[in-house]
Amino acid sequence: MNELIASSARDIVERLRRKEITSADLIGAATARIEEVDGAVNAVPTLCVERARKHATQTADGAEGSAAPNLCGIPILVKDLVDVAGVRTTYGSPIFKDHVPERSNFLVERLEENGAVVLGKSNTPEWGAGANTFNEVFGKTVNPWNTALTCGGSSGGSAVALATGMAWLATGSDLGGSLRIPAAFCSVVGLRPSSGRVPHGPLLEPFSPLWIDGPMARDVADLGLFFDAMCGLDPRDPLTFERPSERFFDAATTPSAPTRVAFSADLGITPVDGEVIGICSAAVQKFAKLGTDLGMVCPDFSAAHDAFQTLRAASFATNMDALLSQYRDQLKPEVIGNIELGLGLNAADIGKAERQRAALCAAMAVFYEDHDLLVTPCVAVSPFPVEQRYIEEINGKKLSNYIEWLSMTYAITLTGCPALSLPCGFTKSGLPVGLQLVGKPRGEAALLRHAAALEHELGLSNAPIDPKQG
Repeated sequence: MNELIASSARDIVERLRRKEITSADLIGAATARIEEVDGAVNAVPTLCVERARKHATQTADGAEGSAAPNLCGIPILVKDLVDVAGVRTTYGSPIFKDHVPERSNFLVERLEENGAVVLGKSNTPEWGAGANTFNEVFGKTVNPWNTALTCGGSSGGSAVALATGMAWLATGSDLGGSLRIPAAFCSVVGLRPSSGRVPHGPLLEPFSPLWIDGPMARDVADLGLFFDAMCGLDPRDPLTFERPSERFFDAATTPSAPTRVAFSADLGITPVDGEVIGICSAAVQKFAKLGTDLGMVCPDFSAAHDAFQTLRAASFATNMDALLSQYRDQLKPEVIGNIELGLGLNAADIGKAERQRAALCAAMAVFYEDHDLLVTPCVAVSPFPVEQRYIEEINGKKLSNYIEWLSMTYAITLTGCPALSLPCGFTKSGLPVGLQLVGKPRGEAALLRHAAALEHELGLSNAPIDPKQG
C-alpha cells in the first residue's frame, strides 16, 4: 500500500504545510487506490479529478506557512446527498441520476475555503433513507471487512472509503444514525455534532435540528482536524454559531478521562445482540483503568420511538411532498411510506412529539449534572447480509418498522447532544463493533478528549485494509 494512503490525515496536512508533498501527489495516490479497490466495494461512484486538480492548484497558491488553510489541499470525499458545484450529485435517486448542480452546499463551500479538495462523491441510499447503502443509480456498497455484508448507511460510501484507504477524510450526514452506524460497521470514527456547529443548506427546513452534517475519519485526532474545517457561523444557516476559541484538533490530541460515565446496553428501548453488548461492555471497562467512575443508569427514553417516527415523517413530508406528487413511480417504497406518514400527521401528533422531545432534553440536562458521558452500543446488531434491506427481528423480537433497529442512535438524535461512534472491537467472525459516546450539549471538545483517551486504551489499529471477500 502506498505510504501516503497509509498515513494519517494530520500527518498528510503537516507535510502539505511544509511543502514536502503536493495536493497533486495525493490526488494521484487516492485515484490509484480507488482504481485498485473500489471495484470490490463500490463506495466512490463519482470522481471529479480535473476539478480537484484545478482546485488543488488554487489552494496551493494560497497555502504559505502558518496562514495556510487548515487542510492545506488534502483530497476529501463528499457524500452524494450534498451538492458539489459542477459535479454529478444524484442523492441516490433515479430522478436525479444526471443532475449536476450549479452551486455547492454551504458545507462544501466552507470546506473548500478551509483548504479541502473535493475528489469525488461517496455512495448513499436513495435520499439517505435506511441504514443499508444501496440505490438504483449506482447499486450496493458493501462492507470491506466482509463484502457479502452491509456497510450500514446512509453514509456508507464514506465509511468504506475511509476503511479501505480511498480517502483520508470524508463527510457524512446523520438523522437517525446515518453517520454513526456505518462508522461502527466499518471500524472508523464518525461524529454527529450539536445542531448549528456545521453549516448546511440551502434547506427547506433550516430551523430543524434533526439533519446534521459531520466529519468521518480513521481516528479521533483526524476527526478533530476535519471538524475544525467544518465549523462556524454561516449567516445563511440560522442555527449556526461562532466556533470556539479552542481548536477541536487540540482537544482530540489531548486525551483526558471522564470523571463519571454511565453505560446503558439498550437505553431501555430495544433488544441488543448479546455479543455486541459483551464487546461494548468490555470496552467501557477500559475507562475504569483511567480512574473513571462507571455506572449503569440513563434517562427515560421510552417515548423515543414515537417521537422520532413522527418528527422524521414530518421532515420527509416537508422536503419531499412535491417529489411524491410528480415522481412517485421513481421513489423506493420506504421513502414513499415516510412521506405519506408525514402527510397523514396532524398538529396534535406533532405537538405530542415535540413535548416528548422536550421532556427527553430536560432529562438529559439533569443527567449531565453529575455525568460526563452516556455510553451505549452504537448499533443493536453487527453487519448483516447486504441483500437484506433492514433488520426485522432481534433476539426473537419482531420489530415494528424498517428503522426500529436504529433506535440506539435515533433516540440520541432527539436529545440534541453530540454523539461519536468509536471502534471498540470485533465479533468472533471478525466484524467491527462501534461504541456510541454521547456528550453534553455543545460539548464536542470534552467528547473528543474522552474518546481519544478510550481510543488509546483500546489500542485498535486504524490502518486501511484491503476488502475481504465474504
